[in-house]
Amino acid sequence: MRISESTWFEVETWLERDDRCILPLGSTEQHAHLSLSVDSILSEKVAADAAEPLGVPVFPAVAYGLTPYFMAFPGTVTLRLATYAALVRDILDSLYATGFRRVLIVNGHGGNSPVQPVTMEWMQDHPGARCRFHDWWRAPQTWAAVQATDPVASHASWMENFPWTRLPGRPVPQEQKPFVPFDRLRDRNAAGVRALIGDGNYGGVYQKPDEDMARIWEVAVAETRAQLEGDWA
Repeated sequence: MRISESTWFEVETWLERDDRCILPLGSTEQHAHLSLSVDSILSEKVAADAAEPLGVPVFPAVAYGLTPYFMAFPGTVTLRLATYAALVRDILDSLYATGFRRVLIVNGHGGNSPVQPVTMEWMQDHPGARCRFHDWWRAPQTWAAVQATDPVASHASWMENFPWTRLPGRPVPQEQKPFVPFDRLRDRNAAGVRALIGDGNYGGVYQKPDEDMARIWEVAVAETRAQLEGDWA
C-alpha cells in the first residue's frame, strides 16, 4: 500500500489490525549517467515490492539526505546532519502519533547512515515502539548477490543501473572504469572529490544485462520483506 496511492480512510482501516509501516530514505545526488534520484527511486521501489503481498503501508521516500561530498555536481542537494536528524525524528513522531508502532526504515543512501542513532533515541522516548534501519543494497544476501555477479561494483556503476533508474536517450560508457582510491576521498572537499572521480562512477562497468539485475532485485526484495516479517518482539 503506497501512501501516495491511498486515502486516510484506508490507512485507518490498516491500523485497526496492524501497526507496521515502511519509511524509505533516499537522496538527490549525482549518479554519473543515471538519475539524480537513484537512491530515492530504489529505496521506495524495493520497499513497495517487499510490502506488496503484505499490504504494509509504504511512505514516500525522503528525497533529500546527507551528501556534502557531491556538492560540486550540479543537481545535488544536501542537508546538514542536525537538520536531517530533526527531520527523521519529526517523521517518526508523526507516525507514532497516528498509530504506527513498528517502523522499518529502508535506507537507499550510505551517507544517511549517521542518522541511525536517532532511531535508537526515538525508541527510548517511545516505549513499545520499534524502528529497524535496513540498508537494503548492502544487506548480507543482496551484497552477496552483487559480488557474485561482479565484485567490481560501486556508486553509480552497474549495481545501481536498473531499468527504473536509467534515463532514456542517455547512453552509458561501455568500458570498465578503474576503482577510485577510496582512501584519497576521505580528506577531500567537494571540489576535490569531483576532480578525483570525474563523471561520478566510483569504479566498474556502467551496465549489466537486465536479467542479472532482476536476479539481484529478487534477492533484495525478499531480504527486505524478511525484515517486515521478522520477530518484532
